[in-house]
Amino acid sequence: MDKMSEEVKPESLSLCPLGTAAAPEPELLCIFGTGDLGRSLGLRLLQAGYRVVYGSRRPHSCGPLPQGAQVMSHVAAAQSAPLVLMCIQRDHYDFLETLAPQLKGKVLVDVSNNIKKNMYPEANAEYLQRLIPAAKVVKAFNTLSAWALQNGPSDANRQVFLCGDSKEAKQAVADMATKLGFTVLDRGSLSVARELEDFPLQLFPEWRLPLRVAVGLTAFFFFYVVLRDVIYAYVVQGKDISFRIMVSLANKVFPIVSLIMLALCYLPGVVAAFFQLYRGTKYKRFPNWLDRWMLCRKQLGLLALGFAFLHVMYTLIIPIRYYVRYRIAARTISDIRENRTSEFDSTSAWRTDSYYSVGILGFATYLLLGITSLPSVSNALSWREFNFIQSKLGYLTLLLCTLHTYLYGWNRFLYPSSYKWYTPSAYQLCLVLPSAVLVLKLLLLLPWVDRSLTRIRQGWERKTDPEEASTGLLLT
Repeated sequence: MDKMSEEVKPESLSLCPLGTAAAPEPELLCIFGTGDLGRSLGLRLLQAGYRVVYGSRRPHSCGPLPQGAQVMSHVAAAQSAPLVLMCIQRDHYDFLETLAPQLKGKVLVDVSNNIKKNMYPEANAEYLQRLIPAAKVVKAFNTLSAWALQNGPSDANRQVFLCGDSKEAKQAVADMATKLGFTVLDRGSLSVARELEDFPLQLFPEWRLPLRVAVGLTAFFFFYVVLRDVIYAYVVQGKDISFRIMVSLANKVFPIVSLIMLALCYLPGVVAAFFQLYRGTKYKRFPNWLDRWMLCRKQLGLLALGFAFLHVMYTLIIPIRYYVRYRIAARTISDIRENRTSEFDSTSAWRTDSYYSVGILGFATYLLLGITSLPSVSNALSWREFNFIQSKLGYLTLLLCTLHTYLYGWNRFLYPSSYKWYTPSAYQLCLVLPSAVLVLKLLLLLPWVDRSLTRIRQGWERKTDPEEASTGLLLT
């Protein structure tokens, strides 16, 4: 009986379910540096399922670190993990030479940045590769902030740029970044590291030209209206109306600049269309100035929307201004004293109501253009929907705003008093560019012009050689 029980009794008892294996141990990664970026990156790695070990000069007094991370000396930490993230400044790279044997064959991820451009003769990542030639250096994560790493990727900072000379090393870093929830963009070899290191140092590079245009237009028209209104009234009429600079003149300048900048958004597209019609092909590059102009159209439009918003806000406070309330009260008292009654002018009523109505509609479409330019909104639109809003609705906005300005001027251009010191009004000057853009766009919409432009944009090319032209005609 005992012998039978010994034969039936199993040798061992497994508590794991049948058909399952023990879970593999999470991958261990090393981080050099216990600053804000190192702690934030370590926290994200722990949340993504990695094991993290920190390398520090003072393992026992390096400050608070994410719960679950280990702290060792640089030598021990470098030996324990195949991938090391360098969250330290370039000034402290010298000690790494003594760790060359431990870092041999390891993937070193350089996340450092400088405080200004061209601070060193070579990129930090290239310098690190020169210090540890046996390691595989990858430049990555330097365009992300500690805040972005702590709070997770968002639309504005979900991209991780990387570069390096080893495909295997870049793939390892890309897999890690993807697991953290970021989108990886491979920029090529390690020679591109300087370009990546310059990214965080750029201050609104795409906004510089639009801001210069906005400042230039604002300054020009501000001094122009001050000259025609304030200085003219003081010199010719002996009146001091300088108080109007703060609201009245500002409310003239803002809509003028807004309309001109809106026209500048759509003028390069019209110019590009005429270039293609003239050349008979879409495969020739545009001039550099036109390329740069077209790339900053979004910024021009957003600045134009900002000036339009200022115009709306300034217009809303007009009824509560002291000067306006004083003028209304003085005119009312004068009419009462002289027993005078103003007759209702139907034409003026139509003009003012049309002026305000068109302005409101123009500002509404303005806002729609601005909203659809947001990445979170534009990403939800198809290309046809986005093109319809930014092109068709954009030209409608330009038309409404231009009509709004024409209704504002009405027939004032016929009065000699409008030409102070023989200069046209500011609103007349601002109508030149948007009117020209609308006329040119109408020319492009002519059936035979639109048909030719559509064929060119679909790939058709005009042949200049007679034999090629006849062949092209036969083929088409």
